[in-house]
Amino acid sequence: MTQIPHITDSHCHLDFPDFEGQLPELIANAQAAGVTRMVTICTKLRQEPDVRAIAETYAPVFYAAGTHPMSAASEPLATFDELVEMSKHPKFAGIGETGLDYHYTAESADIQKESLRIHIAAARQTGLPLIIHARGADDDMARLLAEEHANGAYTCVMHCFSSSPELARAALDLGFYLSMSGISTFPKSQEVRDIFAAAPVERVLVETDAPYLAPPP
Repeated sequence: MTQIPHITDSHCHLDFPDFEGQLPELIANAQAAGVTRMVTICTKLRQEPDVRAIAETYAPVFYAAGTHPMSAASEPLATFDELVEMSKHPKFAGIGETGLDYHYTAESADIQKESLRIHIAAARQTGLPLIIHARGADDDMARLLAEEHANGAYTCVMHCFSSSPELARAALDLGFYLSMSGISTFPKSQEVRDIFAAAPVERVLVETDAPYLAPPP
């Protein structure tokens, strides 16, 4: 008999409209395939109650909350106190999704950095992992993560990692985790595959980023 693996989907978005009315079937199918835990990610703090409710309803689902960098300029700035307060929920598993995105929202770089530092402080205080979105900002990301780590250690997951080998090495040197998504299956993603092949296996997570990033058919 084939042993079904125990897999954690470390990053998905079960609150998105794509899954409306489908969650019982989706979660049952995931469990049948060996996905025994899922972390659903809140990207705007005003939506935290809805994301929390999903985690409270379904035993395999945990959740994280933060302000996505692409929303940093349009959403209220997260506060240290509110993030720490949210973390007290028994199914709260991480701080974020936060980070830097200069590909689409470079004009808000300063507020993105401010928001990121607040999330880091909350991760440091709670001991929960920081969940990082990094796109088009490798140099600033590596520098800021290292600066903050020097101020006090914290744990971090580099969500959906598809950045440079240099950022991967910087993250691994700080003891962080790299999370592999369907991007690694794309024909053009050989460099991403090489990064994960070289990373210590105990520092590699997997995720779907559902409803995004399915492998190519």
